[in-house]
Amino acid sequence: MAGVRVALGRYRSMGRSLEGGAGVRGGSQGGRGPARPSPGFPTPAGIWSAARDGDEPRVLQLLERRGEPSEPDLAGYTALHYASRNGHLGVCRLLLQRGARCNARTPGGATALHRASYCGHLAVARLLLAHGADPAITDDDGRTSLHKAAECGHRDLCALLLQHSPALAGARDAKGRRPCDMAEPGLRDLLDT
Repeated sequence: MAGVRVALGRYRSMGRSLEGGAGVRGGSQGGRGPARPSPGFPTPAGIWSAARDGDEPRVLQLLERRGEPSEPDLAGYTALHYASRNGHLGVCRLLLQRGARCNARTPGGATALHRASYCGHLAVARLLLAHGADPAITDDDGRTSLHKAAECGHRDLCALLLQHSPALAGARDAKGRRPCDMAEPGLRDLLDT
């Protein structure tokens, strides 16, 4: 029974720190990462899950509590990576307005534009490009955002990326493939220049 009281006390203490204005992470362990409640208790949602879920009011609330919009989670992904992948335009706009770095990279080298391009989120890609996203950045496999869009057959996204950076058509990944080499036949006419 004493163990349950200790665990409950930690959980309540963590809740008070969140209400009192803890940072984006919702508490910390000496600054090393998100607070981890005792097993069996729910983990408070951080900015990353709020961005992933498109919860714009929660993202705003967390940013107003001294949040850093480009802070990576333990896996190395920022809130903008999650929002971009899931097509949450409003959350992406909010994060960028609050200073999120649009060219921040994951441990695998992907940017938010890579993630939006792979998932076919044209409006998000347009927003990222308007905020200075670099479509020529390559991930650890040497792939640009155009490689990602071409691989998944996103014609409108390919056209947008080529409009911003025509030289991407000739970019080769780590295996020597151009975006047109990864595309289905119906898309190659646009990419093979």
